[in-house]
Amino acid sequence: MAVSFLTAAQRDRYGRYQDMVTPDDLARCFHLSDEDRAQIMSCRGHHNRLGYALQLTTVRYLGTFLDDPVAVPSPVLQSLSHQLAIQTLDGLQSYRKGEQREEHVTKIRKRYGYGDITEPRVGLRMTRWLYGVCWTGTERLGSLFDRATAWLLAHKILLPGVTTLERFVVSVRARVEAHLYRLLTRGSPCNRETSCNGCCSCRRALGCLCSTRFARDRRASAVRRSARQSID
Repeated sequence: MAVSFLTAAQRDRYGRYQDMVTPDDLARCFHLSDEDRAQIMSCRGHHNRLGYALQLTTVRYLGTFLDDPVAVPSPVLQSLSHQLAIQTLDGLQSYRKGEQREEHVTKIRKRYGYGDITEPRVGLRMTRWLYGVCWTGTERLGSLFDRATAWLLAHKILLPGVTTLERFVVSVRARVEAHLYRLLTRGSPCNRETSCNGCCSCRRALGCLCSTRFARDRRASAVRRSARQSID
């Protein structure tokens, strides 16, 4: 079972800032609400306040906390420091190595409700959602990965490692394909040791897909329609 299917570009942008953060991104993810400000102002010192703001807005935008919370694009740093009326950034480097950064991660997760994919309820919800996506569509693995990333962001679930999410997508997709195969071969005179090339009834049932991986090309849509009819 193939696990590594992402392009280099997908790997590079997963959980990382890109070179450009647009004005729309700044307005959507980096604007500090009154609630945000109340939490930030409870921190002592400008560097801790700005550090908290950086971690809060980063997890909103990327879905993860950075190993180096200060490594953000300059527009992000400028926007947050302006909103907090912080004129100097001299103490920010100490935040990078201080204990406060880890405490802030814990506070942000608890206050804003960020979960983890390893939680049973989260894993079950995501599995059901992705199973439905795979069942009703014919998207490639790379597209499914992007949709899974967007789902995690929308539901405030911290991004897992890139390989972990790759394996998760492949696993769910394989389960759907196996389910389809079982449905469509039920009652067929063909079996795993028999070729389908000369079997008319099997060709009608499977659309000549017994010897292929389902959902790997445009013919998979016909397979799914046949499967849904058999269920109904």
